[in-house]
Amino acid sequence: MTVAEAVSKVFIAFQDNEESRPVVEAILVDNPQAVAVYSPGLVKIDAPGFLAVRRETIEEQTGQRYDLQRLHINLVTLSGHIDEDDDVLSLSWRQ
Repeated sequence: MTVAEAVSKVFIAFQDNEESRPVVEAILVDNPQAVAVYSPGLVKIDAPGFLAVRRETIEEQTGQRYDLQRLHINLVTLSGHIDEDDDVLSLSWRQ
């Protein structure tokens, strides 16, 4: 097993709808190592070890102010240690 294979993945999943699409796009912009997997009604984003959801990037995608707490409306599940403030929600695995 390589070191890359040993890194645990974090993930976040949303309902696949109009409101969550700019959030997903923002996550993919900010996390180039992340991969979105689409299934009927759901989009799951996997990333090795760390993933950040940034308010500022969502605002750039939508062209309007965004309260990061709004993402919880369409949030289905997540995995990882959560750290959240008004600007960033991050998922990671602590070493």
